Order: sequence, then C-alpha cells, then structure tokens
Amino acid sequence: MNDLEQLYQQIILDASRERHGEGLLTNAQGESFQVNPTCGDQVKMQVELSADGTKIEKIGWEGSGCSISQASISIMTDLLTGTSLTRFEQLSTAFREMMDGRGHAIDDATADLLDDAAAFQGVAKFPARIKCALLGWMALREATEQAGSQDGKGAASEQTCHCE
Repeated sequence: MNDLEQLYQQIILDASRERHGEGLLTNAQGESFQVNPTCGDQVKMQVELSADGTKIEKIGWEGSGCSISQASISIMTDLLTGTSLTRFEQLSTAFREMMDGRGHAIDDATADLLDDAAAFQGVAKFPARIKCALLGWMALREATEQAGSQDGKGAASEQTCHCE
C-alpha cells in the first residue's frame, strides 16, 4: 500500500462520512473551540462528565475540515464516550505518541489500545496532517479540563490548535 492509499484508508474515509457524535449537547459542562491555522479545520467540542467527575458521559461536537480531522474526531468520540478520565489520558497519550512517531510502526499493544484510531498511524508520516488528526483530541482535553474545574461552568474558550 503506498503512502496516499494508507493515508486515506477505508476506515478513515468511513469515519469521516459517518461523523459519530456530531451534534451539540444540551447540558455541556465543558466546551472548547479549536482551529487548525494551517488548513482551516475547526471543531467546537462539548463534554458532559459523570456526577462524580471521573467519567466522560457524553461528547458532542460540530466542525468542518478535511477527512482526517473529521474522522479522527468521530473515532475519538466512539473510543472515549463512557470511559474514565484516566482511560482518556491513557488513550490521548498513546495517540499523541503515535503522531509523534512520524509513521513508525506501533506495537501490537498500542494498536489494540487505540483500536480504530490506530489507522491514523499513516497520517503521522505527513507532518502537515498531524495537526488535523490531533485537533479533536486537543479540544476534548480542554473541554474536559473545563468541565472538571470547580464550577464546571467556565466560559467556553476559543483556541488555535498548536498540535505540533
């Protein structure tokens, strides 16, 4: 499989079209708006945490951009809805390390952990596309931090994604 075929493999294309979790939440506790200045991809990410603040109950988003950013957000939403914040941290770290690997092979344990998100391994070969893949992950991190703050009702923030 050549680099372009790997970049746009079927799992990414399917996730981009299906856009799991798309739509804003009624009772969001945290929100983040991120923009990738390189290509204009953008996402407004919202999150609701469990009553004890340890679990991601719901993720909602709306955004626009390339198939990589939209697919990454869709797959991330599937992976993280209903998981603990500890698990989010573990998956987020693994995804970021995979992107930092610039396309080098990941081990089987990491591939299993990341599930469908492991399909973005090929994206890491293209530095300009790494920001696209990380956009939603950065937005969700900020939204969960906001939701976990003392009042959970801080003002929504708008950021430029510095996902490098």
